[in-house]
Amino acid sequence: MITIGITGTLGAGKGTIVDYLVKEKGYVHFSVRDFIVEEINRRGLPIDRDSMTLVGNDLRAKYSPSYIAETLYSKAQETGKNCIIESIRNPAEIKKLRNHNNFYLFAIDADPKIRYDRIVNRGSSTDNVSFETFISNEQREMTSNDPTKQNLKACIEQADFIFSNNGNFEDLHNEIETVLSKITYHRPSWDEYFMELANTASQRATCDRGRSGCVIVKDKQVLVTGYVGSPAGLPHCDEVGHLFNKTIHSDGSITNHCIRTVHAEQNAICQAARRGIALEGATLYCRMTPCRTCAMLIINCGIRRVVCERKYHNGKDSEDMFAQAGIEIEFFHDEIEKYENQ
Repeated sequence: MITIGITGTLGAGKGTIVDYLVKEKGYVHFSVRDFIVEEINRRGLPIDRDSMTLVGNDLRAKYSPSYIAETLYSKAQETGKNCIIESIRNPAEIKKLRNHNNFYLFAIDADPKIRYDRIVNRGSSTDNVSFETFISNEQREMTSNDPTKQNLKACIEQADFIFSNNGNFEDLHNEIETVLSKITYHRPSWDEYFMELANTASQRATCDRGRSGCVIVKDKQVLVTGYVGSPAGLPHCDEVGHLFNKTIHSDGSITNHCIRTVHAEQNAICQAARRGIALEGATLYCRMTPCRTCAMLIINCGIRRVVCERKYHNGKDSEDMFAQAGIEIEFFHDEIEKYENQ
């Protein structure tokens, strides 16, 4: 999936890019502006540029500078489709979104007089202003030393692709097509390639609580795979249900572990043992930080590197053990995967 963030000056044509990507390319649209307008309505404020700036900055100060973009990104991921997040105006939002694979930032600009004529023609309630007010509003949003406030200039400077929209629709559409041809082809790295194989293995899992898979690799060759499931010959969770064991963690959280199943990492290591495959110096790919038991097996079998998609909320013990054992652990995403009361 591709996520495109769009930033740019007022009236430059962010919506035009959105319309093209939605109608012609099937992207799903999420708007920072719409998100803020909903909050403005909840607060009973007038829908104008002053309210949008005030409320947007307030949300970033209250939660985090990247709060709005991260909230929209989470909703975008739920769709399983290519998505657009429109009206990014804070550098912290960009920094956070850069942690995710396949994120690209588009910026769009045009001559100020052309942009003003466009906002007058579209007739939005927030755009019913004079040219002088239009320029003043933009300057207010253009730079700031406060990390919670808007800084369009810094956002535009960080864009992967910048569009100049002084021409007609056809010119802009041609520019978009040129850029899309560059970003839609992505040759995966070796880590991405093997992680995708681990995700494919997870589709064989027989416990719907957590369908995870594992691939163990050495010298760019797959040695063995594994996935979550009951021991050979025993009933599967998908057939008879889960068998839970409650664990209360040091942070007070509670996890109900399914003790009917064998973890993907354990199954892969067992398969290697049965086939006489040495794992010394290998790399293991899995969905999230291995549990403590899996970590101990990984250490003892000689694996030297572990690559995870995400962090497990109770994975610190495993990370500490890996560090002590000299095993490198890396994460695709700096996100915590957590199962509440499951």
